[in-house]
Amino acid sequence: MKIGISIYLGTNMDMNIEILKKAKAAKISYAFTSLQIPEEDVDDYEIGTKSLLEKCKEFGIQLIADASPETVKKLSCNTIEELETWGITSIRLDYGYLPEEIARLSKVFQIVVNASTVTAKDIQGWKNAKADLSKFIACHNYYPKEYTGLSIERVHEINENLKMEGLQTMAFVCGDMTMRGPLYAGLPTVEEHRFNKKDIMLHILELYFDAKCDMVMVGDVDISEEAWKNIETLNQNTIEIKAKLNEKYHFISDMIHHDRIDSSGFIFRSTESRMLKNRIQPENCIERKKGSICISNGKYLRYEGEVEIARQDLPQDERVNVIGHVDSAYLKYLPYIKNGMGIKLI
Repeated sequence: MKIGISIYLGTNMDMNIEILKKAKAAKISYAFTSLQIPEEDVDDYEIGTKSLLEKCKEFGIQLIADASPETVKKLSCNTIEELETWGITSIRLDYGYLPEEIARLSKVFQIVVNASTVTAKDIQGWKNAKADLSKFIACHNYYPKEYTGLSIERVHEINENLKMEGLQTMAFVCGDMTMRGPLYAGLPTVEEHRFNKKDIMLHILELYFDAKCDMVMVGDVDISEEAWKNIETLNQNTIEIKAKLNEKYHFISDMIHHDRIDSSGFIFRSTESRMLKNRIQPENCIERKKGSICISNGKYLRYEGEVEIARQDLPQDERVNVIGHVDSAYLKYLPYIKNGMGIKLI
């Protein structure tokens, strides 16, 4: 899972440095910026851009820059290719470039195109110009104006078509603390996310699993400490889940549990737990409600010790002990903890 942030020239440089420090701690490798926002208030555009790029390089963060022919002029460059010498390796191109120009630029940069507006004609044009589409990222817009964003279903539909052409996909979620102006209404791709800004982790998971995005970026300026921590764990393919455990079984919270690659829609199955050598006697073999944390007892023979979490209500089984329960606020994450993803029970 690739998660990134957004960083802007119009933000105070000291604040940008603090954000980059947090991003590095959260194991973030990518940041998005726009070099063509009309309301950016920057005294010296060229110096400000170079300073931002230098700081991104210092913190090991690759900057994806939204550029246009007008951007090239504002930065006193003769050609857009000169931006490579500034340290820009990925550029988002929107309007004003012919297919042949984009194919040429793809030999210099990773090309990021507008996923929300790209057409079949555009893609065919790039193919005809011999562009390598596997090096392209299709990035959805973020939508500052309320009620203008897309649905999660529409993002999925667009992404499915783009992936068939070999493009990677990317979208944005709102921040939950410092909103970007001038509207301060959040910068999501999916409109529904705007009205529940606090649950960044769920929105990232929805874009990644439900909408099939390869990369998810936070569109706004800064996020809460909780969100930074959640992103750090997600970047390690792990989620921290609050739960209540029977004291006798607290030992299972001493490790990270990874779901099997061949995920079940009924239960999360810990690949690590069967390595435990504890003898498990049958007890509390009751009906398993959604979120029940369970362990297979000795009656399950070679499955003894396997830790499970019920993704939905399941019947009682004399071979399975119910030993705890996921906090109700965390049940919404259970459908997304799959395909080898890890959890830490807190």
